[in-house]
Amino acid sequence: MLRGNSPAKVDDKGRLKIPALFRKYLEETHGRDCFVTSLTGDFVRLYPMPVWLEVEKKIAAHSSISPPMARFRNFVNYYGQSAAMDDQGRILIHPLLRLKSGIDGEVAVIGNLSYLDIWNREKFETMLASQPLSDDDLKVLSSLGIG
Repeated sequence: MLRGNSPAKVDDKGRLKIPALFRKYLEETHGRDCFVTSLTGDFVRLYPMPVWLEVEKKIAAHSSISPPMARFRNFVNYYGQSAAMDDQGRILIHPLLRLKSGIDGEVAVIGNLSYLDIWNREKFETMLASQPLSDDDLKVLSSLGIG
């Protein structure tokens, strides 16, 4: 499982060195190939390729004219690109997505069970402060047996 947060940096060439916390698991469980995309343009989502292929199977099983599915495909394909980790564990985030998400320099790499989210660290901390867990959120989580 991919869990936790690990600070990292994106270099001048747009490469993210996958933190050791996640790299070993990714390589051993899924290999080096990934699909790098975004759902909103605010952050980068890195799917191990086998996980992304499962998402694609679910996409293919739904109507191609479904408006939510079309919007989802538009976002992930516009921002998306296949990439592979190099021998140093770096992965390229293409320029369009880096520019839109503000991914450069210091980033937060967040494990989300089967994929990683990469955020501009400052933007992520601002988002956390402005969108704290509410009492309603905690009630929903409690009803699910979480928290």
